[in-house]
Amino acid sequence: MQIRSSNAPRWEFHPRIGRGICSAMVIVACLAAAGVQAADQGPRHHAKGQYETVTATYTAVEGDELIAIGERFEVPLESLKAQNKLTSDEVTVGQKLVVATGAAETGLASAPQITGVPGSPSATTTISGNQLPPPDPKFGGVIKEKATESKAWWPPRIVPPKSAPNVLLIMTDDSGFGAPSTFGGVVPTPALDRIANNGLRYTQFHSTSLCSPTRAALITGRNHHVAGFGVVGEAATGFPGYDSIIKKDAGTIGTILKENGYATSWFGKDHNTPFYQASQAGPFGQWPTGMGFDYFYGFIGGDTSQWQPNLFRNTTAIYPFQGNPGWNLTTAMADDAIQYMKQLKEIAPDKPFFVYYVPGGTHAPHHPTPEWIKKISDLRLFDGGWNKIRETIFANQKRLGIMPTDAKLTPWPKELPEWDSLSFEEKKLFIKQADVFGAYLAYTDHEIGRVIQAVEDLGELNNTLIIYIAGDNGASAEGMLNGTPNEFTTFNGIAVPVKDQFLWYEFWGSDRTFPHFAAPWAWAMDTPFKWTKQVASHFGGTSQGLAMSWPGHITDMGGIRRQFHHVIDIVPTLLEATGIEAPETINGIQQRPIEGVSMTYTWDKANADAPTKHKTQYFEMLGNRAIYHDGWVAATTPVTLPWELSHATPPDVITGYKWELYDINKDPTEFDDLAGKMPDKLKEMQEIFYAQARKYDVLPLDNSTLARFLTPRPSATAGRTKFTYSGTLTGVPASAAPNILEKDYTITAEITVPEGGGEGMIVTQGGRFGGYALMLSKGLMGLRHGKPVFIYNLLDLKRTLWEGPELPPGKHTLVFDFKIEGVGFGKGGTGRLIVDGQEVDKKAMEHTTPILFPENEDFDVGMDTRTGVALVEYRYDVPFAFTGVIDKLTFDLGPEQYTEAEKKLLPAIRDQVARAKD
Repeated sequence: MQIRSSNAPRWEFHPRIGRGICSAMVIVACLAAAGVQAADQGPRHHAKGQYETVTATYTAVEGDELIAIGERFEVPLESLKAQNKLTSDEVTVGQKLVVATGAAETGLASAPQITGVPGSPSATTTISGNQLPPPDPKFGGVIKEKATESKAWWPPRIVPPKSAPNVLLIMTDDSGFGAPSTFGGVVPTPALDRIANNGLRYTQFHSTSLCSPTRAALITGRNHHVAGFGVVGEAATGFPGYDSIIKKDAGTIGTILKENGYATSWFGKDHNTPFYQASQAGPFGQWPTGMGFDYFYGFIGGDTSQWQPNLFRNTTAIYPFQGNPGWNLTTAMADDAIQYMKQLKEIAPDKPFFVYYVPGGTHAPHHPTPEWIKKISDLRLFDGGWNKIRETIFANQKRLGIMPTDAKLTPWPKELPEWDSLSFEEKKLFIKQADVFGAYLAYTDHEIGRVIQAVEDLGELNNTLIIYIAGDNGASAEGMLNGTPNEFTTFNGIAVPVKDQFLWYEFWGSDRTFPHFAAPWAWAMDTPFKWTKQVASHFGGTSQGLAMSWPGHITDMGGIRRQFHHVIDIVPTLLEATGIEAPETINGIQQRPIEGVSMTYTWDKANADAPTKHKTQYFEMLGNRAIYHDGWVAATTPVTLPWELSHATPPDVITGYKWELYDINKDPTEFDDLAGKMPDKLKEMQEIFYAQARKYDVLPLDNSTLARFLTPRPSATAGRTKFTYSGTLTGVPASAAPNILEKDYTITAEITVPEGGGEGMIVTQGGRFGGYALMLSKGLMGLRHGKPVFIYNLLDLKRTLWEGPELPPGKHTLVFDFKIEGVGFGKGGTGRLIVDGQEVDKKAMEHTTPILFPENEDFDVGMDTRTGVALVEYRYDVPFAFTGVIDKLTFDLGPEQYTEAEKKLLPAIRDQVARAKD
């Protein structure tokens, strides 16, 4: 029987039953505790002396036998004797033996892989990786009183095992299983096709049903509750599985690979930084650079504009789009990744990279370039409507072998309209929405293809493991039944009628829109399954297409694998492929076991139909849940619809749900519910779910809205009613800014206007799609210049302006005072603009923004860093820096003003907004 061994040194032996623990420069080994034992060869003293990495020598201790030393280092007895010119099998205490390295699977630790002369500046070594970061090695030189009599010694540089590949881990956003052509969709995805055709595609690979939970599971190899992301961070509660904190005992793959000598980088979306830690004040421990990634180029949060994103390089906000019309993050991100890899290979050609590439596409806003919109629109892919496209996708899936020929297409839900029931105007709008979505998917895949091609151009394709996951959950139905030109209307509970959406029809997908398609398209993109993103109980929410290639290692090119797997299986796959072990400790913290299983067993063509090694997997999101076990799935029936902002009180989280039962070996689409026919099997599956829930921090289950959203949670602004600023401050996220919604507020700006008059932004939050601004006007041709103006932008639906007279040079005090009035969410009120103690304008607003301003926009003082709040009147070009001096800027906030009825509804609304933002 063979036992897998380490490929790296064990440093400093600490006896522990069944397992070797390593630290400084000593190799040890023992039999694995998992009940696997080597053949009994009788009592033998196994070599426990010290191994010196730098000299590759072993020092014998009392009781040593030469044969035992050879077994420890996997060196045949005769080879060991030859290496040391021994004529007998005897060794003496203190005798030093040169030991060559071995790598056979004997269950005993092997020597490190050392290159160069030990102690020289060019020497390298692998490490065991059990303790990260590894302890400093013992100095191997000689120190005397004089340098001329001493011998210098450099610690070896840590490198991965020689066979370790580069890794390119790709995951797109909100792409349903049936959207890409690789898995039967009508949208061409040649980059995903390329990886599938050069390797394998997996048809039973699963996510958690929501973005940030999936991503936490992906980078830690642990279930999303264990990683602290049982729910999105905005809905976090103070329980271990739900607090949005990736625990220190769940180290990321970035940390593991970095400490083993990889160059690690993260490009694109980061929704695993808690919202209350996302400002310049930090802390930065749960930013990508604090989670083991040397380099980060991307955005923080659930989504962002691709035209004017909230973009960071490491922890610094950057604005490359300013003055650069046509700039798009999807392309810029590929450019940055390509340059990063090129730079690395030119500077350190032998250093392998781990690139985590996670673009915003196809999460709303759908922002492809005009060229891609034309290209996909000209193909007329969606003209037949969502019911017909679903049939087309399903037929393609059978033709490609993605689905077996006897699979059944799940029925269309009665809650969603049939295509043939729509009016001409509705069909026209919805086709436009789908064309732009399809263009965004194709555009995203195209840019991913550029990154893959760059790997080949660098000569690294054959040495790179590429994993491409199509989506982090099912397609999103959060655009409501009609879709929207501005996602933030949805977040604020406002449905935009079809006829009104035609105001944005010609600009759909441009920076004038923040669009999302209608919910029925999401159901169609999740073909052949039921349900969509957010729904953890059904495969429509969790099934993701996966392709994987590594030339020379995955040789069944174009093969299909049907084994059940989950995102937690990616980390163990990477560890096995790189020959790196999961650490026992990181920064002194004992690590929880990796909970996924490696998928490398599926690479061999002989194992194409092997049973899955992932036997059991739970699913849970906001009380909705399922359990997979040995080919069976038991799932709760959703009690809310992901495309509706429901205010209804949810049922009891334990007893209020109906359960369904499926045999997915025979019924891979979850068509035939067997719960009524097999109650005993259902009960067995339910018991397995609750056992898993207890094991993996899923408890307590919570489908509530009121309790969840009224629970206290960490906040950068909680309890503060006064905020003071001066000068210039930019890039402050909403979570760290003064919140003026649903309350009285007063903004006071003490400014100095320069000679010749001033202009520019004093303070703003939000932008084109909602927000406010206090500024001195730019004017036009010398007219209306330097006037104090306050603009309130109600979700790009209506703008209200207050204005005063042009200000002469000198010091001035501007005040905007707002008193909220009325009842209902988004209640109106009266605002007054006061200049130097005199009221210069007074207006009432019928409505204000009820829930949130656009979160991809920032709170800025002294300039505007993204999009302008003004549209026509008092329009300006960003950054519109203030030309005077902001001596002092103060916000005074009153309490939130909700009626008791509103307080009961608010948590339900915020709950669904949080899910939609993910």
